[in-house]
Amino acid sequence: MTKQRREIIEIEIEDMAQGGFGLGRHNGRPVFVPYTIPGERVEARLLAQGERVLRAEGVRLVESSGDRVFPRCPHFGPGKCWRCQWQHIDYPAQLLLKQDTLADQLERLGGVREDVVRPVISSPEQWGYNYHMTLTAIEGGGFGLPAADGRTIVPVDTCPVLHPDLLALYSQIDLSLPGLRRMKLQIDSDTAAMIVLYLSDEEAPDLETDLAASVNLLLPNNEPVNLIGQSHSRYRIRDRAFRVTAGSYYRANARQVPVLVDWVLQLLDLKGDEFVLDAYGGVGVFSAFLAQQAKLVTLVESYPPAATDAEVNLADLDNVDVIEGTVENTLAALDGEYDAAVVDPSSGLHDDIIAGLRSLNVKRLVYVSGDAAALARDCKRLAQAGYRLTTVQPLDFAPQTYRVDAVTLFVQR
Repeated sequence: MTKQRREIIEIEIEDMAQGGFGLGRHNGRPVFVPYTIPGERVEARLLAQGERVLRAEGVRLVESSGDRVFPRCPHFGPGKCWRCQWQHIDYPAQLLLKQDTLADQLERLGGVREDVVRPVISSPEQWGYNYHMTLTAIEGGGFGLPAADGRTIVPVDTCPVLHPDLLALYSQIDLSLPGLRRMKLQIDSDTAAMIVLYLSDEEAPDLETDLAASVNLLLPNNEPVNLIGQSHSRYRIRDRAFRVTAGSYYRANARQVPVLVDWVLQLLDLKGDEFVLDAYGGVGVFSAFLAQQAKLVTLVESYPPAATDAEVNLADLDNVDVIEGTVENTLAALDGEYDAAVVDPSSGLHDDIIAGLRSLNVKRLVYVSGDAAALARDCKRLAQAGYRLTTVQPLDFAPQTYRVDAVTLFVQR
């Protein structure tokens, strides 16, 4: 049977869609084309056709944008790694596009005015900024990162957004273990390296290595097991160090974290006598600095190793309570009122969490998010619960990608 030849069209890329795709139109229907930039004209081959949208692959660049640059990574491009979607775009233009796409998501899904969204704060480094990265094991050996379809794993031997010390470590790794699913490489503020292995079974392997790195294992239930060296990394923010056990979360762009902390504090605008809730508090990064400006801080974290890290990291502060448990259950059990709260969920907020914040009479809420769609939906739900959005401050934690984080301030009406 002869394979059907797909139609080739010429379109203008009008905008950037969420997910990193350029957006054009054909016969009134949206067309998503990767590796393009608004303002460009391209010849594109139509691929999968849904009821409302079309997908296409670029065939020829007819008119190029002045913001187009040559990508650094040999694994960047059609059919290759999709970890970085925007290496073909000059960095200042990336920041403008991130602001536009975030504002569009918030307006369409959350009813947020565009003028509430501030300019994106750039990353201190545009390359080599990731202090950790997780790679997927490939059957037959080696590691890789996902392609654009989200299923195919593409072998990679280099990555220009990975910290140079980790790139050097990666080049030395020759590892093959039964049941190995993923491998995380990380480095801390003291340049101490760690390898975290994710296995599909619960039996810890016997390992020997001459690499200058600690090795830890995460069991299928996310329980960490120390195999070689240290069980944790240490990250520094100003005069404080934070222990982060293997499996606990810390943002990969470590040099941008202090900027995030500063914005959380600025938006909360504490006076010194407030009771503050730090939900999804992790290893205590926000709480450590909130405690210096508040009367009492209550940190809530569901992952036991992270809660233990927080207790260690905050041991010198007598006005911080660490609660190990889910945010939903904890909010339902808390008594009294809280003047302010910080929430930093991995996705969005459940209805019962929003209701819990209202029941605690939280007056100022800072919401940290790396998921624009989830944030937009929660903006609408928080508005219905009596909160008014006043500020959206985007921060770039992931240059060369479409992803953008945001710190938002809601005040009780």
